[in-house]
Amino acid sequence: MQSELTDQKNIRIIFMGTPDFAVASLDILVQNGYNVVGVITAPDKPAGRGLQLQQSAVKQYAVSKGIRVLQPEKLKNPEFLEELRALKADLQVVVAFRMLPEVVWDMPPLGTINVHASLLPNYRGAAPINWAIINGEKQSGVTTFKLQHEIDTGDILFSQSVDIRDDETAGELHDDLMATGAGLLLKTVQALASGNAKGTPQAHIKAEDIKHAPKIFKEDCQIKWEQPVEQIYNLVRGLSPYPTAWTTLNGKGLKIFKATREHATPSVAPGQVISDNKTYLKIAAADGYLSLLEIQLEGKKRMDIEAFLRGNKIN
Repeated sequence: MQSELTDQKNIRIIFMGTPDFAVASLDILVQNGYNVVGVITAPDKPAGRGLQLQQSAVKQYAVSKGIRVLQPEKLKNPEFLEELRALKADLQVVVAFRMLPEVVWDMPPLGTINVHASLLPNYRGAAPINWAIINGEKQSGVTTFKLQHEIDTGDILFSQSVDIRDDETAGELHDDLMATGAGLLLKTVQALASGNAKGTPQAHIKAEDIKHAPKIFKEDCQIKWEQPVEQIYNLVRGLSPYPTAWTTLNGKGLKIFKATREHATPSVAPGQVISDNKTYLKIAAADGYLSLLEIQLEGKKRMDIEAFLRGNKIN
């Protein structure tokens, strides 16, 4: 049994990912003794005031563990493909990376698997964590599946659900799913390496109204105060801490990171502000108020509402 387990861990794995979310999955493979022969991640990008080149979170981790790193600008670049083939991977793992061309995902004999932060087939797309909360879901989860031509549509290998708390933000759910996804990836790699992974085609799953998770743009983040307060509250949670729901206050942009909602018949029109200029600031919605707790006014730092009101009086 021990030698069989050792043989499983000798499979050659290439890991593809970029942000913090992917690091936990890479780490669990390394910590469990799997043979990660290479990491593919995004090229270094200038960031910050000095526009110094910043390495991705995955690259930083890989370098610290002495794992070879490739950073192709284009995934169909012949030199990159030659380097990829030379690594002789048995399996490729993708976590929070870009779309792969077939020449890449079809390369290893065990195929390429992806860790996706939703319970597929729902919330295919770029922002599954955000959209689950924006839509008021009570449950999310993680799915591992095999890559094929259409995005997020490959055969499902394993999935695990995670409850969404009533006050949970996208940032908090991100961290929950990051840990859950790492554990599910380990289970998936173990099953594939031992030949015990059976995929379930998504086409056979009855999902008449599949919910999608497209990329989020700035206009998607603007609060529409004529909407029900519950919908606005979910938008704030689903966009916190990034890219953040916003509105305007006295002609300036106002980001809202944290808020509570109050169901009541508003005494003012939607979008109107009510404040005692000391402890609270709330904005009317269609059927209640959104009470702001943590905000950031354009040109200012993020702060709690009492600190904000000490320096900003509301008429």
